[in-house]
Amino acid sequence: MGKLSLAGEVWLFLRQNKKLWLLPIIVVLLLLGVLLIFAQSSALAPFIYTIF
Repeated sequence: MGKLSLAGEVWLFLRQNKKLWLLPIIVVLLLLGVLLIFAQSSALAPFIYTIF
């Protein structure tokens, strides 16, 4: 097996160990992280922080 990216290794782990139910949790955490990063550098930050 060649060099895999982190995403490739995670996908192989989920598929081989039959843990595909973890995929929605990982996606939601990634989206939340992207939202927080976007909120730091945006004028919309006060409005996004009121959601939480």
